[in-house]
Amino acid sequence: MLCLHHFCIIHRMSVYTREGTPDSEMGAACKTETSRKKTPSLEPSGATQLPASTNCLACSDDGSYLGVGHSQGLSVWCASSLICAAEWQQDGLEVTSIQMTRMAEAAYLLGTVDDMGVARVFAYHCEGIHPLSVINIMENINKRSICLTFELSEGGDYGAASISSNGAVWLEVYHFPSEAWLREIEMALSQKQDPKSSGDVDMKWSPVAVVIKIKPPTIPAGTALDGPLEVFKMTDFFTHCLALEVDTSSSRQWEEQSFNRDAGKTRGKNESPRRCTQHFLLPCGQFPGGSKAKSQPAGLPVAVCVWWSGSHNLLQYLLQKAPKNKTDVEPMPDVLWPNAKEILCSAVSRCSRHIALGLDGALVCVWDRQSGSPLSVVLVPATDSVFFRMQFVDYSPEPADVSQTFTEAKVRLLLLCKSGAIHTVTTGRGTQPCTVQLSKRPKDSGDLPTVTASVPFLQSLSLVMQRNGKMFLQDVINRTSVCLLILPTTHRIATPCNPVYALNTRQQTLFIQAGEQDSSCSASSNAESQSQLFIFRFGEPDIIKRYIVSLPDSPRQLNTQSCVTLEETCNLYLQQRALSVDERNKAVTQTWKQLQETAVMVQQRHSRAAAS
Repeated sequence: MLCLHHFCIIHRMSVYTREGTPDSEMGAACKTETSRKKTPSLEPSGATQLPASTNCLACSDDGSYLGVGHSQGLSVWCASSLICAAEWQQDGLEVTSIQMTRMAEAAYLLGTVDDMGVARVFAYHCEGIHPLSVINIMENINKRSICLTFELSEGGDYGAASISSNGAVWLEVYHFPSEAWLREIEMALSQKQDPKSSGDVDMKWSPVAVVIKIKPPTIPAGTALDGPLEVFKMTDFFTHCLALEVDTSSSRQWEEQSFNRDAGKTRGKNESPRRCTQHFLLPCGQFPGGSKAKSQPAGLPVAVCVWWSGSHNLLQYLLQKAPKNKTDVEPMPDVLWPNAKEILCSAVSRCSRHIALGLDGALVCVWDRQSGSPLSVVLVPATDSVFFRMQFVDYSPEPADVSQTFTEAKVRLLLLCKSGAIHTVTTGRGTQPCTVQLSKRPKDSGDLPTVTASVPFLQSLSLVMQRNGKMFLQDVINRTSVCLLILPTTHRIATPCNPVYALNTRQQTLFIQAGEQDSSCSASSNAESQSQLFIFRFGEPDIIKRYIVSLPDSPRQLNTQSCVTLEETCNLYLQQRALSVDERNKAVTQTWKQLQETAVMVQQRHSRAAAS
């Protein structure tokens, strides 16, 4: 599904700046200082001791449990009572990353990565933790593989791991046998309860199936880019996009190697492998081979989108079982989303209808999977806007009939730049995009934000944590601090540069790890006693209650209208274009008016300059 009109996008953006006088700047500073003094604060409602060397937290999607990763293993806690329900330990193992999702009633799946780069899958059921699978088993020490990232899909049906080995990096997507695992867990529990059993049950769990193995794009055999005329000789434009990207990447790598060789430091070809970022996608829009996509059960991910560092293309692969005896065949993407600039960061909406990409050159592109075309391309008018991370803000349920309310559909994004500046982008098809700078580049390094996260259950609010330990909730529309989160004077965030926290969307709470301000004040204090878990409850203060919104149990419940044929997709796209003609005409008229005003201003400046 690759259309030529994807490459013919006209960018319309006009930027106006207004210089303030010293008096106005002083007045604005005074107002800012006054607003800071009046900002209400929220203190934690409770605290509890954490295990030694706690490295990560995760909350289950239903809000019932917390997964805690620490030295020697992991543990599962009840989120309401903060009582440890189960623990799994292994000497010499330190869990550094953890995820948790509910795969069935009273059964949860956990995905972890330890400090040695080994990914594992666990199940929590009936107050017990069961180790189900080791993702990257190292059978040969000379071919040691390291898991860079590990992600579970909601519901625990799929998993995706980025693997590195001997300088090469690839992405593996797995299908988990959840139903078989549940039966095996029940069997293991019944054997343990059997009075004739010795107590030790050695279960052989069902293996994890590799659905697809994705490597960085390579030039297909017989494809060459010897000159510009070769482009027109290629019958497969899709293949050309991949070959062009690989050719550009190879040229960049060759230039870097030449530079290092001149400096006497020749770098190996695979010393800096390309990294990948992936997102699971729910059913939405048209899928190649519609009958195959229909075979998936309702609510399960049907595809995964992937982009590689240095890439301009977003690639989409259907989650289908690998064909037998063809595991060595490199899969081709089913959909390619081309972009004008290099991709720096990405985000997917809750219903996975929209995919947002932060591009080099301060560009933001939002793709609409339902129509298969760009929803909007926005230029962020700011300096030092090298994007670092982005998120969708607010939860907007999809209407029953998307085509009837098409012109009202808007998306809002939260952008974090490497400079520390924060922006919001509000856009939609046929409407003028709006960009707002929430905060400028901080002058003090302590004010650099280390966490900027949208809070799903608080409309238009984002959670901001700074390097100096300051925490607050910020209104992304009014650009005001709604509430300060204050820890006790005896404690501070344990790792301000990389805070360990978890948001519980069901209980509307924030869990964050904190340590003592000064451990030397007590002779009995040590590293283990300093780590505590503090709880902030957002549903209690009146200042926050007006922002609370209700969420569905799962994004799977969202109504995402699907088209299984190209004809249906084209018809939907034409309907949307017809419904949005008034909004687009208004945008064109407004743009022409702004251009005329700008032309008059420029002409007046030239006239004054000539007269002087």
